[in-house]
Amino acid sequence: MNYPVWNLDFFGGGLLIALIAVFHVYISHFAVGGGLFLVLTELKGYREDNPSILDYTCKHAKFFLLVTMVAGSMTGVGIWFTISLLNPGATSILIHNYVFGWATEWVFFLIEIISLFIYAYTFNRLDKKTHLLMGWIYFGAAWMSLFIINGIIDFMLTPGSWLENHNFWSGFFNPTFWPALFFRTFLALMIAGLFGLMTATRLKDEELRHKMVRHSALYLLAPFALLLSSAWWYKAALPPELQTMIFQTMPEMKPFITGFIYLSPILMAGGLLMAIRIPRCMGCTVAVILLIIGQFYIGCFEFMREGGRRPYIIRDHMYSNSILKKDLETVRKQGVLLSAKWAQEKKVTRDNMLASGKELYNLLCLSCHSSGGPLNDIKKATRNFTPWGLANMIGAIDRFHPYMPPFPGNRLEAKALAAYIATELNGRRDATKPVPITAKAEIDIPAFDPEKAGYVLLSWTDMGMQAMTDTSNEWMMLPPGVNLHALLIKRGESPEIMTDGIRLNYAIDPAFANPASKISFWDNSKQLFGKNITQNTGLSGSPLSGAMQAGETDFHADLLPIVPYPEGGGYMPYPSMTITATDTATGKILAKTRTVVPTATEMGCNTCHGGLWRVDGRAGISTRTAGNILSVHDRLSGTTLAQQAASGKPVLCQQCHSDSRFGQQGDGKQLNMSASIHGLHANFLSPQGADACTACHPAGELGASRSFRGIHHSLELKCTNCHGSLADHAISLLKAEQKAGKKRAAVLMRHLLPEMEATAADILPRKPWINEPDCLNCHEDFEQPGDDVTFNKWTTNQDELFRSRTDEAGFLPCSACHNSAHALYPAVNPYGKNLDNRQPLQYQKTPFPLGSNKSCFVCHTMEMEEEMHHPNMLREFRNQ
Repeated sequence: MNYPVWNLDFFGGGLLIALIAVFHVYISHFAVGGGLFLVLTELKGYREDNPSILDYTCKHAKFFLLVTMVAGSMTGVGIWFTISLLNPGATSILIHNYVFGWATEWVFFLIEIISLFIYAYTFNRLDKKTHLLMGWIYFGAAWMSLFIINGIIDFMLTPGSWLENHNFWSGFFNPTFWPALFFRTFLALMIAGLFGLMTATRLKDEELRHKMVRHSALYLLAPFALLLSSAWWYKAALPPELQTMIFQTMPEMKPFITGFIYLSPILMAGGLLMAIRIPRCMGCTVAVILLIIGQFYIGCFEFMREGGRRPYIIRDHMYSNSILKKDLETVRKQGVLLSAKWAQEKKVTRDNMLASGKELYNLLCLSCHSSGGPLNDIKKATRNFTPWGLANMIGAIDRFHPYMPPFPGNRLEAKALAAYIATELNGRRDATKPVPITAKAEIDIPAFDPEKAGYVLLSWTDMGMQAMTDTSNEWMMLPPGVNLHALLIKRGESPEIMTDGIRLNYAIDPAFANPASKISFWDNSKQLFGKNITQNTGLSGSPLSGAMQAGETDFHADLLPIVPYPEGGGYMPYPSMTITATDTATGKILAKTRTVVPTATEMGCNTCHGGLWRVDGRAGISTRTAGNILSVHDRLSGTTLAQQAASGKPVLCQQCHSDSRFGQQGDGKQLNMSASIHGLHANFLSPQGADACTACHPAGELGASRSFRGIHHSLELKCTNCHGSLADHAISLLKAEQKAGKKRAAVLMRHLLPEMEATAADILPRKPWINEPDCLNCHEDFEQPGDDVTFNKWTTNQDELFRSRTDEAGFLPCSACHNSAHALYPAVNPYGKNLDNRQPLQYQKTPFPLGSNKSCFVCHTMEMEEEMHHPNMLREFRNQ
């Protein structure tokens, strides 16, 4: 923030520091353990009075000097150069807080240099005692360097009480100081053994070679148990939240943890193998392999330690983007660009959106991410997001990615950063224009003569739009299945609902009559949902034409396998159904009508999960999108669903998550389907208002379905008027699950409750598909609404739901006259203005609710003066 940025692009993401530091750490540990190896090997030569061992020690000492003093010193300077450019803020803190520590370490390093040169070049020149003393001085100085550096680098991981008192010794002797010191000491001895094997296996004298190989292998094997014990101590010394993050919630750590675990026995086995007499050529090869494995071994450890600091560079003090924790809120209020001293752009505008985004990327992301590089590639990490999706992810990045620092900017800066990454780096864009709808449906309206007709046939679906997920080869959440209802009324002075002696047939338009010819949703759905849904909801795979089943007052055909893909291609979410009423005795057609059977596959998952639309560039979940959803689920929940789907076993979401709509019980442990989905996504989308709803549901104004098309939409009401914001909606569902003892509910509400502090306490718990908003909350006593918000006022059971409610006489369903929720008359359908309004137009020549404007003649053959169905029904329809 306070320094210029070093733009590395491909070599960013910590790659440069990783390459330099891991190699340097390997050499520096060799410099410590190798010092003891030299002294003890020389003593072995004196003890056994073996000049050959002393000669080997002399040659190994010069090899040791070359590696540690040249390669070690150069990479050591390289580390300082690199960290001062990558993270100058953190480097400044280390220097200012530990200047005397570094000065002391440099003194010891100077002693190392002098004593090692004396030791390496005075074999057979100094007396035995003095020469050994030089070796011991070197080892003591090298270990003290390790002692001091260990305190400083582990301060960055676990600063302990330094955070409160900023005392030198509190930070130096931090909670992980001692276990780390022991671990590194034992590791240094093992590495000394590995380098010893490198030189020992090249000895020509077979007996000497075997003796020195076994001697070197002892350094590899003897400290091994102590190393693992100190590693366990090191792990136990970490704060619990760090242990959880490193070993459970950071997927990036898994390969390094796995590598450390698997390489441990390999090194052990290699040491044992070397202790056996093996041919020289084979010994040299094995020694090189073990040396390389040792490099990977220490690399795994260092990556775990470095990763454990995230999202900080100095734990709980400075974030990895160089912003101090105490300054975070100040920066958020002021904005990142205005707070950064070297930023050229100081404010995000429409004209500098991408330039500001690049500036923000350099300030906040470059310290950890590369652009197209092999380490922490920002392109790979964000390739699935559109700018809109990424902006929302960035705003809440730390909530489910605890290794990421919280975004320190404002919403506009998040939008700019997302626009740069998603558009400039990944080439993804948001839709800015409505999807063109050229295939308008024919508004064919059956004839009706009120002077002659004896019957009125009404038909509707129980959902304004049946959403379905066409990903049945990967997973299934919403199966195809439209519930069609119909009601036959015999007209007269006292109309009569007819069921006896009546047959109602339904037939879908021919273009939609054979969905299985293109897609196997239905068969897969039946296979996935199995017997439970068949027993509970009648999933029977009813044909798309046939006879409806008679109920007490109406007829129904349940879960019709309608998909919005007509023969010939394209996407049409409003297929039409023809319903015909016939007298079973005479075969005479009594009435006929037409209705839409809405079905949409326009789920907006690809906004955040990658892929394109599956069908016609406007709908359907692609295989890539579906696969990424499973992968993200696996990462967040520790499941193996992607592997299951890849093996040919599609995933049924309701197998774990209960779903009252489909009668699925789940496993009893996980959150129900609605609470889980809304609860998770609310953490990212809560600031978006109604846009958060239409990002996923097929109701967006720019989309191809536009399912919210009824009178309330025409009056410019939003989803949030009835359902509340996404955060409101999620909290109401999660509260009910928390009350039921589901611990996950509290996790998902942890960040939502502070955001909704003013209203969260008042939100009432509810069960999905049972406790829903009610029309009469606004239209009290069927009057014009006194309010346009009905959130937090729920129906108490399924019988009170709009789709289940009837008139005051208990016979005529509300939906028969008003149509389905979200498509209430007069609806404006994007595929034909009056496509939903055909029945009102058929029977009363207006698109308004049936019977409105005193159109009682539709059913009654006499003028009506009493409000039989509900109060105030004889008034003029207000919204004409």
